[in-house]
Amino acid sequence: MKRIAAEYLYTLDSFRPVMNGFVEVDDEGTVTAVGECSDPDKEETFHKGALVPGFVNSHCHIELSHLKGKFRKKTGMAGFIDQINAMRDISDRASRMECIGQWMDRLWRQGVSAMADISNGDESFQAKASSPLYTRTFLEVFGSEPQDCAQVMSSVRVLQEKALSCGLDAAPTPHSCYTMSPELLTAASADALKSGYLSYHSQESPEEEQMLLLGSGALYENRKRLGMSTPPVTGKPSLFYFMDRLEKIHPSPFEEHILLVHEVCLTGEAADAVNDRFKNAYIALCPLSNIFIHDTLPPVRLMRSKGMRLTLGTDSLSSNDTLDIVREMHCLQKAFPDVCLGEILTWACRNGASFLGKGEVLGSVAPGMKPGIVLIEGLDADGRLTDESFSRRII
Repeated sequence: MKRIAAEYLYTLDSFRPVMNGFVEVDDEGTVTAVGECSDPDKEETFHKGALVPGFVNSHCHIELSHLKGKFRKKTGMAGFIDQINAMRDISDRASRMECIGQWMDRLWRQGVSAMADISNGDESFQAKASSPLYTRTFLEVFGSEPQDCAQVMSSVRVLQEKALSCGLDAAPTPHSCYTMSPELLTAASADALKSGYLSYHSQESPEEEQMLLLGSGALYENRKRLGMSTPPVTGKPSLFYFMDRLEKIHPSPFEEHILLVHEVCLTGEAADAVNDRFKNAYIALCPLSNIFIHDTLPPVRLMRSKGMRLTLGTDSLSSNDTLDIVREMHCLQKAFPDVCLGEILTWACRNGASFLGKGEVLGSVAPGMKPGIVLIEGLDADGRLTDESFSRRII
């Protein structure tokens, strides 16, 4: 049995912390008790800072960790794609796998208990299978030409079998509207929905929206220059195109867990459609990646006003300087100072666990749960994050 106490304890049964709170866990890390210290001075272990449940990184590309520091910033999506195409394989396989292992270990030590991770190959499987961190692996597919759909799906299903043989939860998932033919978008989505979980890069950039609305712009020209087919011009936000392709699989409403990643260009009309058609929709906010590529942030106030369930991700080290959930939270706190830390932690912990179907074990601190216990240090006098804030795993 272990007892830990701190100035603040965020159980996440509400946005408010328990002041001078304690948590007790058994030898397996299962929470046995929580409460307020009767006398903090008499606690054997009392920390300055906040005790919180383990984080859930709801969107990561851990296999791109070898690309840290290699990319130019603020190039827009078209420029970012050009860099990915040029540098994705600049390191040898052994070096890439070693880097993945190092960052998986770092994520765990910083307090990440679970992750929704994107994979395009098998290089991360070994590290994820051996990590105490739970991952659900989304096997992302690309293919702009309709005639390639069957071959692409055959290949990704082989990759899925390899992931499953490693003991991972894994299934195909679509990437985005602009990297997939309509046929492949539907086929990959069908496999994802069958698994119960789908992750999709959606409305990530104004260039994506311009492509679907008008058939023009930097991303449209990028695809044409590479000899790739482009999605149909619909005159609507790209999210509607995705929803229409899902309707080819089965009618709405969709009960499956669907993660819409980024949504930088989300509109009120699109948000209403999501709430109407998707019963288990989540939005993965990756603010530092959005700033890195586009120098913009998603419309968080709109999302909150529409009652959307938000989660936090780091994206990859090709579009971020670090994989640090505290830094993502701090970015959002600075941009949206009216949002309290407890709400942001709910996005970073509880909502992510719910998306992954792990809400009964992870994401909050209550007896019977096993979320991992993390200490956030370097808070200001009001208990808010600062430039110096950092996290470390206690349990």
